[in-house]
Amino acid sequence: MNGPLRRTVAAVAMVLCAAALPAASAATAGPADARAQWIDRDTVVWKGAEHTASQLEFGTHGKHIRLRPGSLSPSERLAYPHLTGYPAFTVDPRDRGLAPAALRGRLLASQRTADGGRTTTGVQIPGVLDDLYGARARHAALGPVFHHGRPTLSVWAPTARTVALELDGRTVPMRRDDSTGIWRVQGAHDWAGKPYRYRVTVWAPTVGKTVTNKVTDPYSTALTADSARSLVTDLDDPQLAPAGWSRLTKPAAVPLRRARIQELQIRDFSVEDRTSRHPGSYLAFTDRHSDGMRHLTSLARSGTSYVHLLPAFDFATTPERRADQARPGCDLASYAPDSDRQQECTGKTAARDAYNWGYDPLHYTVPEGSYASDPGPASEDSSPSRGGVKRSGAARTVEFRRMVQGLNGAGLRTVMDVVYNHTAASGQDPHSVLDRIVPGYYQRLMDDGSVATSTCCSGTAPEHTMMGKLVVDSVVTWAKEYKVDGFRFDLMGHHPKANILAVRKALDALTPRKDGVDGKAVLLYGEGWNFGEAGNDARFVQATQQNMAGTGIATFSDRARDAVRGGSPFDGDPRIQGFASGLYTDPNSSKENGTPAEQRARLLHYQDLIKVGLTGNLAGYTFTDTTGHRVKGSGVDYNGAPAGYAAAPGDALAYADAHDNETLYDALAYKLPQRTGAADRSRMQVLALATATLSQGPALSQAGSDLLRSKSLDRNSFDSGDWFNALHWNCADGNGFGRGLPPAADNKDKWPYGKPLLADPALRPGCDAIHHTSAAYRDLLRIHATEPAFGLSTTAAVQKALSFPLSGKDETPGVITMRLGNLVVVLNATPDPRHQTVRALAGEPYALHPVQAHGADRTTATASYARSSGTFTVPARTVAVFRRG
Repeated sequence: MNGPLRRTVAAVAMVLCAAALPAASAATAGPADARAQWIDRDTVVWKGAEHTASQLEFGTHGKHIRLRPGSLSPSERLAYPHLTGYPAFTVDPRDRGLAPAALRGRLLASQRTADGGRTTTGVQIPGVLDDLYGARARHAALGPVFHHGRPTLSVWAPTARTVALELDGRTVPMRRDDSTGIWRVQGAHDWAGKPYRYRVTVWAPTVGKTVTNKVTDPYSTALTADSARSLVTDLDDPQLAPAGWSRLTKPAAVPLRRARIQELQIRDFSVEDRTSRHPGSYLAFTDRHSDGMRHLTSLARSGTSYVHLLPAFDFATTPERRADQARPGCDLASYAPDSDRQQECTGKTAARDAYNWGYDPLHYTVPEGSYASDPGPASEDSSPSRGGVKRSGAARTVEFRRMVQGLNGAGLRTVMDVVYNHTAASGQDPHSVLDRIVPGYYQRLMDDGSVATSTCCSGTAPEHTMMGKLVVDSVVTWAKEYKVDGFRFDLMGHHPKANILAVRKALDALTPRKDGVDGKAVLLYGEGWNFGEAGNDARFVQATQQNMAGTGIATFSDRARDAVRGGSPFDGDPRIQGFASGLYTDPNSSKENGTPAEQRARLLHYQDLIKVGLTGNLAGYTFTDTTGHRVKGSGVDYNGAPAGYAAAPGDALAYADAHDNETLYDALAYKLPQRTGAADRSRMQVLALATATLSQGPALSQAGSDLLRSKSLDRNSFDSGDWFNALHWNCADGNGFGRGLPPAADNKDKWPYGKPLLADPALRPGCDAIHHTSAAYRDLLRIHATEPAFGLSTTAAVQKALSFPLSGKDETPGVITMRLGNLVVVLNATPDPRHQTVRALAGEPYALHPVQAHGADRTTATASYARSSGTFTVPARTVAVFRRG
């Protein structure tokens, strides 16, 4: 978010992750009072120090490295802009050779103060580790690597005193490469399939002592149940390839600017689908005749091209073995639709049930075990000779691949949601992996040495060489070994732009002949929000919305989203209206909407934001705004930031709802007048979805939005269980609305608004409304898929083909008319029919698009065009597309 929303996003995210983890993980800790930063072998920066002679103390016998007052070089200032105002010190050339030894134990910075006293602080070491080891280590293969059937295990641990391998009940020594800081051991053929972990003896600043950590491999390729041990696994092993894997034929690649994406969570998809043979699992996507797969197939045939899966990597908060997963002990269906009993009951088992979105990464490059038919053996029982693929822990690998096959077979490519911006925990927490191997390196530290938490949990530092390498290596593995077709980066703005571009470069190097995949066809997009300790490029050039323009990597655009829905996702009063929720044209009772004049002005500005969104959020697109002025997209205001920031279609991703915040149906339940009937709610849902579906550039919708999906007003359902999250493919099961008041933790302040809505049976739509919404949405997809004008590739092409002929001071509030090549699109969000006369088109032979003229929505089919006057007549609450004959 931008402006005042930025801080709120961070606060909400923090609540999400802290609540998702056990109590021991909720608070993160870094080196106590580590205000000195050793940024390279020559330089130390020390916040709050006097600019006088100082030293670094290390070891147990008073060894030290002398520091003298210095200054940052231009290159150091460029690399560490947030440190430019602090005193800098130069390492005495006579002591530079001591750095490798100093970094493998307790390290303090100290100096005599002017009054004769002595001050000390801990030392942050990521910069000097990168300087000493990064250039060589970044090219090394880490984790298990097989050569002629023999594995070599490698882990980067430059600060460790010793590293050994615990393998199948015995300890094996490892050897350190002093040039890279990597510890390695080569094994025999019979190591394959065996459990292992590393025994790392290292100084841990968070506890102020040397510890011996027994920790899994950050580069794990397979795991035992509940991630207790890594498994020595070769992903190229033919036993891990499902039938037909090497010959997998994918649907034709779709350029990012034309992608239409369904976002869904694996468990949500099938856990309540009575027609699925594998509910809640990867294999549900192989059930071709289930209700869920039939629906996805119908969307694919209409024009949806990708399914975006919420986190499917190994995450920390869900018990993987089904016998360990708690279930609510109440008859949830027996409670009233506005009761608080459902959320109370599900809350009691939330920490131990089978549900979590998964934004708490534990191992970045292994499929999550709770979605597998068998998550693998217990750590002490993992011999591959006892039980075949399942007992060897390989089921999650095979079944993830079968999921990809199933989606590809339905005509859909696969996108993974990846979360490299934070870890589940840090320090000595049992859910900390990276920080127990190289303490203080992989996490981003604040100036005082504490771990940054603006991402929600323990933030990572992809600006550091080896964390950046981990990001690239992990993505390439998913693309190459699992044939994933795209990646959505969570909080991408917390990554350096250079890191995301390195991912793009590495993917582009993958070829079908060499790697079995075309890396250039893999999509990349992410959340380019600008906030937190990295905000405003404070530490590096971020991968934010404006910075990523022109890279071919898209960012989510919140501009039109807020204009369509109204207000922001964080309003105290959720009834603040927008273009598709009745602002000014069908007002509700909330005083927060303002006077009629204020509503009209805000609605017209929202229409300008939506127009910019329809262009693909182009910064350079020029049009007449609702004040009558010629403006560029970048000149339209969005909370103090430019609305248009894209350099080309494909830089911005349009959406009206996603997993975060209320579903679109729930948002409209709050915002539309309560008297609004089911048929009209359906029409407004379609209208809202159309603003993204018919835009230039990629668009995403949350799975089930075309079925009026509700989460019973839950705005943050990451840990709300199946009861609030499950998708209902059969309309007889409802849409999820009225399943009780949403969980109190994130929603209690909205209960007074939600309770009367949940109690109203008129807001629980029947099959007619659900079927209408889905059919009308598929019609929009078909129009998008079959009309080339929706896939323009440059700003110049959009400027030439797309216009808003009625935009200006006399524009109709609640109506947007867009001309696009041989098409005219009219979005009528008002409760009355509207006539839109485009005099320049008088005499032109337009007619309602045949998809809508013969489509399921017979109201839309009544839309008409008067050729003599150039007048388009569109029914209330309708999006109509006309085509020149």
